[in-house]
Amino acid sequence: MDLYLPGESGITCIARLKERLPGVQFIVLTVYKDPELIFQALKAGACGYLLKRSTAEDILRAIAEVRSGGAPMTSEIARLVVQSFRPSPANASEESGLSRRELEILNLLSQGLSNKELGARLGISAETVRTHLNNVYQKLHVHGRTEAVVKHLKDTAKG
Repeated sequence: MDLYLPGESGITCIARLKERLPGVQFIVLTVYKDPELIFQALKAGACGYLLKRSTAEDILRAIAEVRSGGAPMTSEIARLVVQSFRPSPANASEESGLSRRELEILNLLSQGLSNKELGARLGISAETVRTHLNNVYQKLHVHGRTEAVVKHLKDTAKG
């Protein structure tokens, strides 16, 4: 989904379609690198964000990553997201009740890793990662990976 469509914002379109078709997953493909637009798109329901200069291989890889539970972003976009915040894990843990392991998973998740990649990094199974993520979703009162990362990063930026 592009962000600027004739007659309607891509962000508005994503939000409207997510209400009607919650199972559909959207990847933004745009020229815009504004952190505010990135967060608006993710909040609306996009599960990935790529720049239009991405190669066909990058786009295919991103689609596969979304299908396996990932949240693909170009490295440039991921850096903008990370630079928008100053994480403070201690404050986030106190406010949300997240365990040290859950914070660790959220921080790695913000790098766009899949459950399998998270498990490999932490020496745990993908199923254990899934269990931790479900706990995180409940504690943060969110419905998915991208929403959890966005909320975590915003919460840690406040602390």
